[in-house]
Amino acid sequence: EVQLVESGGGMVQPGGSLTLSCVASGFTFSSDYMSWVRRAPDAGPEWVSAINPAGVPIHYADSVKGRFTISRDNAKNTLYLQMNSLKPNDTALYYCVPDGGIQATLTAPLGPGTQVTVSS
Repeated sequence: EVQLVESGGGMVQPGGSLTLSCVASGFTFSSDYMSWVRRAPDAGPEWVSAINPAGVPIHYADSVKGRFTISRDNAKNTLYLQMNSLKPNDTALYYCVPDGGIQATLTAPLGPGTQVTVSS
């Protein structure tokens, strides 16, 4: 059974930083593409970022380019999202998906997700 547990969210002021984590189990994490998806209030899911099994980023949404960095540690079955220069528009529920394409937005969160709120 695929299990994903996201953490690291919280409330932060504009310009602040957070690092999200996603611990995976129940599948061969080191062989899978992974994505971060976010869902803001009253909005559809947005494909934020994706990474290949070797740890090379393959996608960043235009809205986060230059501010967010995706990475992974296959030895720890963990996916990360370093978020810098956070903006109020980054407020959303963030969750990870074992998929490397835009179709990741069609997958309902498999874990609890982690809420990020950017507000002064």
